[in-house]
Amino acid sequence: MWLESEVGKGTQFHFTVRLGVVDPKTIEIGAIAPPEILRGVKVLVVDDNRTNRRILEGMLKRWEMKSTSVEGGEEALRELSAARDAGEPYALILLDMHMPKMDGFELSERIRQRPELSTAIIMMLTSAGHRGDAERCKKVGISAYLLKPIRQSELREAIARLLGAKETKGAIPLITRYSLYDARDPETVLSVLLAEDNLVNQRLATRMLEKRGHRVVVAANGREALEALAKGSFDLVLMDVQMPEMDGFEATAAIRERENGTDTHMPVIALTAHAMKGDREKCLAGGMDGYLAKPIRPRELDDLLESYVARRMTPSPASI
Repeated sequence: MWLESEVGKGTQFHFTVRLGVVDPKTIEIGAIAPPEILRGVKVLVVDDNRTNRRILEGMLKRWEMKSTSVEGGEEALRELSAARDAGEPYALILLDMHMPKMDGFELSERIRQRPELSTAIIMMLTSAGHRGDAERCKKVGISAYLLKPIRQSELREAIARLLGAKETKGAIPLITRYSLYDARDPETVLSVLLAEDNLVNQRLATRMLEKRGHRVVVAANGREALEALAKGSFDLVLMDVQMPEMDGFEATAAIRERENGTDTHMPVIALTAHAMKGDREKCLAGGMDGYLAKPIRPRELDDLLESYVARRMTPSPASI
């Protein structure tokens, strides 16, 4: 390790590290389960924070999963036992790491010590990761370790991969935010055209989309959006309503005019800061497929993107 420093210019740090050769085999972390596999799956949420439980329950409900929540380890063990005795065991457990009396690791150990309860998949959520947590997860049979605040799309993908892994042979590595990103299925990556004239809004929306793993091309007005659509292929257009030269309504009308007599339909979602009564209806009447109010709410964006990813993942009747 060494450094080079010059007054008035700053310092450059350098280092050399020797690394061993890793096994070149591709690491499989489980295929993503189709959307319908999530429906009806029993999930137990274990978190001492009421707000966290409510947020997780809301996400699970959107995917039509059947969730129950408890605030501690002892309550969780009782609920797991009761469900097993009733012949309706839980398939998935979402637990917080930091809880009073019994933390997430201790609860996982208690579950794995009881064979009748240990068939459930365990996912751990934590607000602060620590060195050695990954090894502890492996020892107590935790399948996924994700940091809070967790994005809806990230949680859904982790759950879908774990459920999909049941169809594969052998164990899979611990799922983390990084492994999810590295193993992302190309089918789940959308190519999005963002038509927005405001530079700040461009940066914010682009960052939100890219953080969710999607590709983004930016157009500063409706005319640029039409040019981009003529040159490239996109899965979705986020169209600002008010833009110079050509606004969102004019651009959408031009898109629909191009589609006349063809089997194509480009999904166009309106973006507008005017969240007033009747705006949604006006956008739909103008040929748009949906509506997002600005500033964009992460949960609404997740719902929108997941719906279009699900469409890509679901075979069309003609292909069956």
